[in-house]
Amino acid sequence: MTKKLTTKILAMFLCLGLLLSACNNGDGGNNDNEDKTTTEDSGVVTIGALAPLTGNVAIYGNMATNGAKLAVEEINAAGGIDGKQIEYLVEDEQGDATEAVTAYNKLFDKGIDFLFGDITSGPTEAVAELANQDGVPMMTPTGTQDGITVDRDYIFRVCYTDSYQGNILAQYAIEELGAKTAAIMTNNSSDYSDGVAQTFKAKAEELGLEVVAEESYGNSDTDFKAQLTNIANVNPDVVVIPDYYEVIAMIAPQAKDTGIDATLIGPDGWDGVLAQLNESEYDNVEGAVFTNHYSVEDDSEKVQNFLAAYKEKYDEEPASFSALAYDGIYLYKEAVEKAGTTDHDAVKDALKEIEFDGVTGKLKFDENNNPIKDVSMIKIENGKYTLETVVSPQ
Repeated sequence: MTKKLTTKILAMFLCLGLLLSACNNGDGGNNDNEDKTTTEDSGVVTIGALAPLTGNVAIYGNMATNGAKLAVEEINAAGGIDGKQIEYLVEDEQGDATEAVTAYNKLFDKGIDFLFGDITSGPTEAVAELANQDGVPMMTPTGTQDGITVDRDYIFRVCYTDSYQGNILAQYAIEELGAKTAAIMTNNSSDYSDGVAQTFKAKAEELGLEVVAEESYGNSDTDFKAQLTNIANVNPDVVVIPDYYEVIAMIAPQAKDTGIDATLIGPDGWDGVLAQLNESEYDNVEGAVFTNHYSVEDDSEKVQNFLAAYKEKYDEEPASFSALAYDGIYLYKEAVEKAGTTDHDAVKDALKEIEFDGVTGKLKFDENNNPIKDVSMIKIENGKYTLETVVSPQ
């Protein structure tokens, strides 16, 4: 064979290869999902998860991840979802919104069926719009910021919102505590704190509860005595402090030192405050009440089975983040089985119609894919969390 003929044959093969490549990519190169893993026929349901497993808020991410993994193990051991095993892929976003976006894109490129997370509101908000644009059903177990689900058809949450809790706290203060006056102490660096505080104020005024003091502090503050002294001077019946338990553990002793005799109340971020205090400090939060998603004192079989399984696996009592995540995975299971497929639109539509009975209560979703459900009011008594009452929203 001559060198010229060999060159012609090679050129023919090269042209044929280019032609086949063009035929296989007839959409001009935009069909990126062709290379992504498809799980409809692979025998698995792939759930991609985002959580802060390291960093300042890692405790929340790890609590939620533990709850989710427990649910995955139970479901897989019982035969999976319609005979398919769950593949749970979790990415550490370190509590950072930019990292969360990067992690989401990594999961999306793997062809996940559904997204689970994020955990805190900032990173959750950052990825919610992306997931909604991509048409990927997304379930946050614990992101409470109101706007996360608004006008986003594919985005759901298991927890109630900041405003939902603010309304409940005002309702509880009036109906259960008989409060006439209230003070509000807000973290001015936190959307969570501000969201609860503003809704509490609006609902309180609507119901006739007078707000007699409003104080604020920064995210890095540790000395709150100036604000607390101002509150003590007006002697309110209740003081609402919407923040997380680490901050409450600093504020509560200082409130006692300034002579505040009011009932301290707050949202679900208080869950875990006792673990931040020595037993000798428990009296600083004695009688305080906060909203929560469930109570370990609930004697229902569903709750007690969850508690037993969680304690056996992790050798600790589950916080609300764990219970919410556990319910979130079971919500996906119920939706896929209801839809009979992992098709995104079908599962999204199934979620909208679900009436779910979980560890954190019975729920159905409203028009913004937020859960409508009762709220457990947890009272701290003798160094323990006790179920004070259950409040249904007005």
